[in-house]
Amino acid sequence: MKKENQIKAVMNIEKGEEIIGAWITPKIPEIGFYKLLAKQKKDGSCEWVHFIQRINGEKDSFFRGEVKSKEEIEKVVAGINAALSKTFGIECKLKLGNPGVYSLNGRNLDNGSVN
Repeated sequence: MKKENQIKAVMNIEKGEEIIGAWITPKIPEIGFYKLLAKQKKDGSCEWVHFIQRINGEKDSFFRGEVKSKEEIEKVVAGINAALSKTFGIECKLKLGNPGVYSLNGRNLDNGSVN
């Protein structure tokens, strides 16, 4: 039986890995926020996850990928921004933000705001 307040991890950070960035769009009416999180793994490659956080806090529409280096994450951001701008207008772009980090027990370790 699943608990109502149970939190699913969008991305796990293992020992020796680090968050290298979090990008967030401005709030899109009736949709929420598009977010991109990226981490650097022990071998130097980077893993990313792109998703929608709905206005009610639910997360869906997950896309995941991996690139060889931190520098290639910028190409991922540029590609997503091109699609967002085409869909929602030029003002809708991912901007470097705060990742909104939570522990596995649901404790908020960050506030998830856009810088």
